[in-house]
Amino acid sequence: MSKHLKIRVIIVFCCIIVSLISLGPTFLKGSLPGWWEKAFDPIHLGLDLQGGIHLVLGVEVDKAVESRLDSIADETESLLKEEDVIFKRVRRVGEESVGVTVYDEVAGKDIITFFEKNFPGMEMMPDRQDGGYDQKIFRLKAAEIDQIKDYAVRQALETMRNRVDQFGVSEPVLQRQTGNRILIQLPGVKDPKRAIALLGKTARLEFKLVAEGVSIPDAVNGILPEGTQLLYEKKVNHRTGAATETPIVVYAQTVLTGDLLSDAQVRISSQFNEPYVSIDFNALGAKRFEQITAANVNKRLAIILDDTIYSAPNIRERIAGGSAMISGSFTEQEAQDLAIVLRAGSLPAPVKILEDRTVGPSLGRDSINQGILSILIGGFLVIAVMVVYYRMSGIVANVALTLNILFIMAMLTMFKASLTLPGIAGIVLTVGMAVDANVLIFERIREELRRGQSPRLAVESGFAKAFVTIIDANVTTLIAALVLFQFGTGPVKGFAVTLSIGIVSSLFTATFVARMIFDYFLEKRHIKQLSV
Repeated sequence: MSKHLKIRVIIVFCCIIVSLISLGPTFLKGSLPGWWEKAFDPIHLGLDLQGGIHLVLGVEVDKAVESRLDSIADETESLLKEEDVIFKRVRRVGEESVGVTVYDEVAGKDIITFFEKNFPGMEMMPDRQDGGYDQKIFRLKAAEIDQIKDYAVRQALETMRNRVDQFGVSEPVLQRQTGNRILIQLPGVKDPKRAIALLGKTARLEFKLVAEGVSIPDAVNGILPEGTQLLYEKKVNHRTGAATETPIVVYAQTVLTGDLLSDAQVRISSQFNEPYVSIDFNALGAKRFEQITAANVNKRLAIILDDTIYSAPNIRERIAGGSAMISGSFTEQEAQDLAIVLRAGSLPAPVKILEDRTVGPSLGRDSINQGILSILIGGFLVIAVMVVYYRMSGIVANVALTLNILFIMAMLTMFKASLTLPGIAGIVLTVGMAVDANVLIFERIREELRRGQSPRLAVESGFAKAFVTIIDANVTTLIAALVLFQFGTGPVKGFAVTLSIGIVSSLFTATFVARMIFDYFLEKRHIKQLSV
C-alpha cells in the first residue's frame, strides 16, 4: 500500500472512531464513564421532537417610553438642584413629555438652556399652566421614541436570553419577531408554570424611603400626601399557606434601582434557617447606597420588586461595601428564581404572553419514529437502486452513504445543534444529494471505460472530471442553506443546519472516502475489471 493511500485510510479511520466516540452519549446514555458524557453532549432534540414550551411574548414598549420619561424627570430634578436652578416641581406629563413648573421667566430660560444642553433628544412644546405658574413642556422627539422602543425590545430579548441560560435549558430558541414580539421555545422544560413566571417577571428592583407618620387608614382610602404612594408588603406563612399584606406608604421617588446590581445569590439565614437573596452593588451602586444609608439613619428603606415590598428594614447606621439582603419568607425555589431574574437584569418594559403552547413528548416521539422510518425507507430504496444499477460500485457508494449519515449525526453532537423535524427532512435530502454525487462519478468512470481506459485511469479520470460539477452543485446549495440559516425562523434554521452539515459530509464521503475505497481495491486486489 502506498504512503499516500495509507494516510487517507488513517484519516477516514480516525473520522469513524471520533464519530463513534461522540455519538456514545446519545445511544449509550447512562452506561458510559462520567468524563465521556461530559466531553460529548448527546444529540439535542428540538421542541417539535422533545416537547417543551412555545411562547410568544409582546413587549409593552409604551411603558419603556414612560419609564424613560420618569428617569429623565428624576435626573432633571437632581441636576437642577446641583446647579441651583429655582423651580417648583418636575414631573412626567402624559406619555411623551416632561414638565418643569417655574416661578418666573428667568428660571424658565434657565430650564430651556438646561434641556438643550442635557437632553438633545427632546423638543420644546408650548407652555402650560400649573397652579398659576408657567410649566415648561419638553417632549421626546419621534426618532428618540422609536429608538427607545427598539432598544426596549432588544434589551428584553437579551434579558430573556440571560434568564433562560441561567434556567438551564439546552438549545433554546429566542428570536425577535415583527410587532415588538419575541418568540421563545424551551425544549424539554418540565415545569411550564415556573418557566412562564420566570420569563414574564419584570423584576424591576427599587429602593424607596418609607414615609413615616402618614395615616395608613387614610392612605388605604386614597388620601395620600403629594409625592407618596401606597404599596403592600406581602408575607406568606409556609406552614399554613396564609398570605398577609401589610400596607406601607413610601415616597414616590426611587433613591436606588436594581440596574446598579453586580450579583445576586441565595443564602440561608443562620438565625431563622430561611433562604434569602444576598445582593451586591457595582462601584457606582455601592457609593450611592452608602450615601443613602448615611443620610437616612433611623429611617426605613423599602426594598421593592415589581411594586411589591419584600422588606422594609430600619437603617441603623451607614452601610459601606455595597451589600444588602432581600428577605421575605421565601421558599428556596422562590429565592432561586428571584436571584436569577436579578442577575439577568430587569426587563426595560413589561411583557405579556400572547401565545402559550406546551408540546407533549408523545407528539415528539411520534415525530421521531416517523422521521426515522422515512430515513430507513429512503435509505433502503437508494441502497437497493445503487446495488442493482451499479453492482459492486453501488456497494462502495452505499458504504460512503452510511458513513455520511454517521458523520452528520456526529457533527450535530460536536456543534451542539438541535435535531428538529425539518432537520430530519434535511438529512433525507442530503442522502439523495450524496448519491447524486456518486452517480456523476460513476457515469464519468463508465465513459472512460468505454474509451478503453484501464480501471485505475478510468477511476482517476472519472473522479477528476466529476469533481468540478459536484463542487458547483453542492456549493450553490450550501450558499442557499446558509442564507436560510441567517434569515430563517426556527424550523427553517433546523432544516438549514442539517442540510449544511450534510453537504459538507457528503462532499467528503463522495469524493474522498469513495475514492479511497476504489484505490484500496485497485492497489491491493489488482482489479482488472470494474463492476460499475
